[in-house]
Amino acid sequence: MKNAVVTGGASGIGRSIAERLRADGHHVATLDLNPSDTDSDGTLALTADVTDRGAVDAAIDTVRERLGPVGILVNAAGMEGHKRFRNLTFEAWHQVVDVNLNGVFHCIQAVLPDMTDAGWGRIVNISSSSAHSGQPFMTHYVAAKSAVNGLTKALALELGPQGITVNAVPPGFIDTPMLRRSEARNLLGGTIDDHIARTPVRRAGRPEDIAAACAFLVSEEAGYITGQILGVNGGRNT
Repeated sequence: MKNAVVTGGASGIGRSIAERLRADGHHVATLDLNPSDTDSDGTLALTADVTDRGAVDAAIDTVRERLGPVGILVNAAGMEGHKRFRNLTFEAWHQVVDVNLNGVFHCIQAVLPDMTDAGWGRIVNISSSSAHSGQPFMTHYVAAKSAVNGLTKALALELGPQGITVNAVPPGFIDTPMLRRSEARNLLGGTIDDHIARTPVRRAGRPEDIAAACAFLVSEEAGYITGQILGVNGGRNT
């Protein structure tokens, strides 16, 4: 049993990851910009902006006080954006990069002393399949998620000798409330059914599919796996 922190854990993929880790016997704390009701079912729910280093440090201190040292971190907090590149302001660019990349930086640095002291740690970064395939009108998002993959590989080499593994899971086409909102705004380049028809396994992914991959990567059995990008995408990116 380990103490786990899941960012973006109030909804969608992050919430499914938190629920899976708790079901596997871990003590789980979630960090999310929005209030969460998951504290009532055994998960410590904390409100924090991952782009605010002071807020992240304060939240992790609370986790240590309530649960103990952190051994598992899953960075699932994210922010999408859709804008034609020539109309993209630097402020909008910076905001998406700040959440998707700098937030990962802050959270890893905040928990790293606990993992280093223990000589054991598991870090999983949720990136995006768009880092492999690209995505029009999402240059800031794709750039940030691509950087997360690079950070994962570099950090795995640096932290491996300390017993800490670092991997990334880039989700493919996952049925979440965010996906449904994008479909309603005609931002998907087709309907959800159109995308399912182009997916080899002929279904949309579920948040639970991502949670299952994370559950394995944070386990003892995955101790010889680090620096890897494990796509969970139904075969659309291989």
